Amino acid sequence: MQKFDPHISNSLWFRFGKRGFDLVASAILILLLSPVMLLTACAVKLTSRGPLLFRQERTGLRGRRFYPAKFRSMRTEHTHDTKEVVPLSHPGITPIGRFIRRFKIDELPQLFCILSGEMSLVGPRPTIPEQTDNYNDFERRRLLVRPGASGLAQVNSPASQTWAERIKYDVYYVKHVNFWLDAGILLKTVLVIVIGEERFVRPFAESPYANEKEPEKSRPN
Repeated sequence: MQKFDPHISNSLWFRFGKRGFDLVASAILILLLSPVMLLTACAVKLTSRGPLLFRQERTGLRGRRFYPAKFRSMRTEHTHDTKEVVPLSHPGITPIGRFIRRFKIDELPQLFCILSGEMSLVGPRPTIPEQTDNYNDFERRRLLVRPGASGLAQVNSPASQTWAERIKYDVYYVKHVNFWLDAGILLKTVLVIVIGEERFVRPFAESPYANEKEPEKSRPN
C-alpha cells in the first residue's frame, strides 16, 4: 500500500483535480487577459527605460529552481535587495509600476508558469534560494507543493508581515489543501485586489486555521 506523507494533503482534489484545473484555468485566463497583458507591456516600455520583464531565481516544488517573470515595475537604476520590503510608496517604483502592483497586473506573466507546471494558481508564493536554503524542517514543508500565484498567506498575511507568520499559513495549506480551500482563496484574492491586502491582515494565531493545532515554531528570518 502506498504511504502518504503526513505533512501533505491526501485529498482527491490535490491528488487528481488541482493540476487539471490549473491547466484549463491558466489557458483560459491567458486568452481572456491577453489584451490586458499587451496594453501593460506597451505601457511599461513606453514610460520607462529597461527590460519589459523582471526575472529572479526562485525555489519551486521540492526545491527545484526556476525563473518566474513579472512585468517590470521598478526603475532600472534601483538595486534589488532580496531582504527589502517594497511598499507601493517606494521611490524606486515607476508610476505605471505602482498601478500594476496595486492590482497585481505585474504578476500576469506567471500564468505561463502555471500552464507549464512550474506553478499553480494557489499555493505558497515562490521565494528566493537564499531563504529556502536555510529552511528548517518545518519551513521546508512549504516546498512540498507547487508554488502559487496566490495563496493562503497572501490573502491573510501579505508581504508587510514577517516570514514567520506567512510560513505558518503556508504549512497549514500544504497539509489541508482541498477544493473548498482553494476556491475560498481564489475568491478572497479577488477581494484583496479590489479592496487592498492590508484590510485582511491577521496573525495566524487569530485565524480559524490555528484552532486545529498550534503549529511548530518557525525560525524567524
